[in-house]
Amino acid sequence: MPPIVPATDGIDPNALRVLVTGFGPFDKYKANPSWLAVKPLHNTVLYTDPPTDPVLPNDQTAMITDEMEDLLRRPQQIHITALEVPVTYQAVLSITPGLHARPPVLPRPSDPTLAIPPPPANGYDFIFHVGVAGRGPLRIERLGHKNGYRMKDKDGEYAPIVHLPKDPLNDIAELELQRMERMLGPPHGLQGPNHGPEVPEVVDIPPPPNRGFGKGYEQFADELSTEIDVPKLVVHLKENGIDQVYSSMDAGHYLCDFIFYCSLAEAKRGIAPQEKFKERSLSPPKSTPVLFLHVPPVDQPLSTEQVTDAIQRIILYVCGRLHQP
Repeated sequence: MPPIVPATDGIDPNALRVLVTGFGPFDKYKANPSWLAVKPLHNTVLYTDPPTDPVLPNDQTAMITDEMEDLLRRPQQIHITALEVPVTYQAVLSITPGLHARPPVLPRPSDPTLAIPPPPANGYDFIFHVGVAGRGPLRIERLGHKNGYRMKDKDGEYAPIVHLPKDPLNDIAELELQRMERMLGPPHGLQGPNHGPEVPEVVDIPPPPNRGFGKGYEQFADELSTEIDVPKLVVHLKENGIDQVYSSMDAGHYLCDFIFYCSLAEAKRGIAPQEKFKERSLSPPKSTPVLFLHVPPVDQPLSTEQVTDAIQRIILYVCGRLHQP
């Protein structure tokens, strides 16, 4: 397990900056297992493995001095900031866009002992969300969903109602069904007062409204995927002794899914159109990588320490590949 090292000497200006969120208490969880695992990492540092063969641009290897080589082989520092997010749709909608702002805007922590270090001016290098699921292995999510949120949050509130555009094919199918019903008439034996038993009144129960992301998110797809190669990450974790982990395509359509989709959308929102960079023959910047991890309740089967270890290893894996082509 990587050691948890407090950032006692301030933040290295060249450090990679990582934001990890966990959820606050709700329902039966007086202390949310996701926050229990994330909290110990607040204001701590990790170190990536130094490259075995440092590479300089423009083939400047002949100019490398001993001092430069030492600098190139120095491990990269990763500074971690942890943030607790309330289990409400409104909190996610109000907090998440600020996490992706430049510079980021973070809410004041509910715990005064967890002061937030100054955010990086150019935004975080990696944003990692963690939430609790049912008993079982760790689940690394691959997709966030825009619609279909039907459950109440901690405060008994629903996600915003979103009116989906009508599908003309559905309207045609409904009209055809009504036409067939008129042709066939009521079922035999239900002919009304002069021809048998009374026809029972049929009450149409409207379907529940669709809820999810509406105003401000119209340009985003119904599903958004993380750019991180989750299957490769799972293989890496298993090769390093974390067997209780798998990838998932369904983040659950609750607060975990909600913050994952919101964060993926906000990461994409911050990227300027590709055309602006093509005009200048420049490579467009990549969006901030975003990931979501579902963790089980404590000791079902993983301890909090084991989950914290997995979170650290995921951070090291992602940060070690940030600048790879």
